[in-house]
Amino acid sequence: MKVEEKGHTTIIKDTQGDLASFLLKLDHETSFRKHNLIIDLSSYERLVAKDILLFTDFYKNHKKGKKSLVIVASEFDFNSDTKNIIVVPSVLEAHDIIEMEEIERDLGF
Repeated sequence: MKVEEKGHTTIIKDTQGDLASFLLKLDHETSFRKHNLIIDLSSYERLVAKDILLFTDFYKNHKKGKKSLVIVASEFDFNSDTKNIIVVPSVLEAHDIIEMEEIERDLGF
């Protein structure tokens, strides 16, 4: 797992190629709970909605803390139903989503 902080956002990239163990590490790491997160899965060649849905519980728990979580997956069918989990094709777009959500929270939405 590679971790990089940029301002109020932490970018976490899976370096092992095993989605289940990566998610397990994320669940056990408590220091990420106070940051907006970008989960970079762009190294995976083919992700399907089922793979993204593995993050459902982690996503819900993170959102309860009033923080953003965006998943980056470059090879993904963006028309798939991911049950409100935000998936974008690039880290730049993930930063844009987080900025918009920060503004919404500041305005009380």
